[in-house]
Amino acid sequence: MTGPAGRARTVWRQVDGILLLDKPLGLTSNRALQIVRRLLRAEKAGHTGSLDPLASGVLPLCFGEATKVAGLLLDADKRYVATLALGQQTDTGDREGRVIQTAVVPLLSEAIVHAACARFVGDTTQIPPMYSALKRDGEALYTLARRGEVVEREPRAVRIAALQVLHWSNEEVVFDVRCSKGTYVRTLGEDIAQALGTVGHLSALRRTDVGDVFADRPVHTLEALEGLAGQEAELDALLLGADVALGHWPSVHLDAATENRFMHGQSVAIDATAGRLKVYGATGRFLGLGEWDEGILSPKRLFN
Repeated sequence: MTGPAGRARTVWRQVDGILLLDKPLGLTSNRALQIVRRLLRAEKAGHTGSLDPLASGVLPLCFGEATKVAGLLLDADKRYVATLALGQQTDTGDREGRVIQTAVVPLLSEAIVHAACARFVGDTTQIPPMYSALKRDGEALYTLARRGEVVEREPRAVRIAALQVLHWSNEEVVFDVRCSKGTYVRTLGEDIAQALGTVGHLSALRRTDVGDVFADRPVHTLEALEGLAGQEAELDALLLGADVALGHWPSVHLDAATENRFMHGQSVAIDATAGRLKVYGATGRFLGLGEWDEGILSPKRLFN
């Protein structure tokens, strides 16, 4: 089919599943999503939280029914490998920014570096950077920053679940961090540099996992996906089931009769454990999410 000016019009189709994209540097998460969506011709698509253009790595893209779990991944912990360059601070907190301060890097040791990083593990607070997408009176902070404006920002509670030093020298520190939603790794890097008695900025950032469920799954580059353009069966074969995003949730399997009632929105009596559950049918098909309490399983989100 063709549209205006003879251009081919995309015929969208129902596509369900999660594709793990290895987002390249320099591309926004939404732009990456739209490229892959068009390759798949997927009617419905969403991503699981923006990854900065200057960061690469794991970006789960949800299609069709799998968009129902996107919000759960948005709230999940994220994991990154970051490279902190010491001695120069930039206005953006990364290598693309303008250098605004330099400082001597004191002679470091393994004990000093590990002790400085260990200080940030646990519950803490961060002041969001001016170069962020947070809004003030309807305008993104990065828009204000580009005009040279600086406004007061309230500290935000974040959690650093784990932080491991992978490599260090007097020029840089490479660390692996697992952190809560809303954590600015650029700010964490600046704080670590300050704890080391100097200043710094991130020279590289790569996301390696979302929700602690995708680390062992293959991720796919845009180049590889574009090489499969027009081969929709091959592209579809790369999709993961929506239940993969809920890897750590306990599960329950229903018999055929109970499955039928559950899929019609009815609560059912079963033996299970308390809390949120992944629910599967008699043939092993993923049915959706349920909540079990005192012998009763109630449907919370059903998947067609």
